[in-house]
This record gives sequence, C-alpha cells and structure tokens, in this order.
Amino acid sequence: MPIYEYQTLEPDSACPKCQRTFEVIQGIHENPLKSCPSCGRKVRKIISRCHAAVIESSDDHVRMTRQITDYEKAGLWSHAAELADKQAEHTQDGELKTRALEDYRKAGYDLKSLEKHDGLDDD
Repeated sequence: MPIYEYQTLEPDSACPKCQRTFEVIQGIHENPLKSCPSCGRKVRKIISRCHAAVIESSDDHVRMTRQITDYEKAGLWSHAAELADKQAEHTQDGELKTRALEDYRKAGYDLKSLEKHDGLDDD
C-alpha cells in the first residue's frame, strides 16, 4: 500500500502529530484525509519527494549468494550453511547469518551447540 504525506492547514494550532508533515498508509483508491486523525484539524495531501534506496552488491557477494542458493537447491545444507556463515561474518550481514543458522538446522546441527561455540548464547 502507498504511503502518503499530509501537512496541516492550521500550523499555529496543530497537535504534535500534524505539527510537522506526517505519513499515512492508505490504499490507492482511498479518499485523501481531510483532517488530522489525532486532533481533527484540516490537513492536505502533499506531493512528497521520492525516497529510494539503492543497494549495490559486490560481484563477490552476488557470486557467494548464488552459490549458497545452489547448495540449498541441491539439499547440501551444511555446505550452504558454512558458506553463508563465512560470508555473513565477512560482511556483517545479519540476514545472511540467520540464513546460515537455518541451513545448519536443516543439516541436522544442534543450534544451541552452535550458539555456544559462536558465543551467541545469553548464559
């Protein structure tokens, strides 16, 4: 669903929510808000700047991720886990670390013993 931005038409008497520009998630066919959901003051929808995030991956990272996926498709869970674990350590990628742990689990490893070995346990 799209995120729309609104601003008050009455800035001198605005509440903390509409005192500044605020965002609302709305369906594309929903009518625009006419008033602040918190205080009821009149608001208008504004044209917002495009916010985009571009994440570039190195060729090495793309190649490693592709290799991990190939191992997973072949059911080689321990190979996928080890490669994902090493890559996650190298790149400090938390999502890749979670993927490695999931692959270790699928390979039959006891995750508690892995956490103790890696120093991840809270004890």
